[in-house]
Amino acid sequence: MIDKKQYQRTFGVLHASGDFLKEDFPMKQTKHFPVRKMIILGAAVILLLSTSIICYAEDVGGIRTTIQLWIHGDQATAVMDIDNGEYTLTYQDADGNPHEQAGGGVVVNPDGSERPMTDEEITERVMKEAQRPEVDYKKDGSVWVYYMDQAMDITDKFNDDGICFVQLKNGSDILYLTVKYQNGYATSPDGFVQPDEFNW
Repeated sequence: MIDKKQYQRTFGVLHASGDFLKEDFPMKQTKHFPVRKMIILGAAVILLLSTSIICYAEDVGGIRTTIQLWIHGDQATAVMDIDNGEYTLTYQDADGNPHEQAGGGVVVNPDGSERPMTDEEITERVMKEAQRPEVDYKKDGSVWVYYMDQAMDITDKFNDDGICFVQLKNGSDILYLTVKYQNGYATSPDGFVQPDEFNW
């Protein structure tokens, strides 16, 4: 064991020089990872993972969307599956009967080539079609027009030529409907389309 007095004698004679005491020695600092950088890095990783999950879902089974549609004057919730420019729409009517419709489309590019419609283009098209009026010929001989939340019996509104003119309102918007009995119909926001202008 080292004696305390011997220890003091040995090291008590050591002194730092004046230059050494005045010299500035930089301290080595440990670097800390800033919290803000950690948050940004974490968000980037989450974004990357979620994008790859969405891409995987698109590759496996397309996109599934829930939309609200007007069906025969009643609002219905429909499920639309979109895959590579084609869609399948399933819904139930007011009586609980299931319905399914399918469709799709292509877009012609300026160079004449075709490409499948995008998911957004298909959704926009289906929503626009759902807002158009629908003419329905019932088994009992009556004719009904459905437009948004409206249902109207137009059976007695046909003239002797089998033509019917109806104004449809949605808020302040007016849509003019011309119906040829069992021969199609046409609409315009500007005025009634004359019967000889469609279904030649």
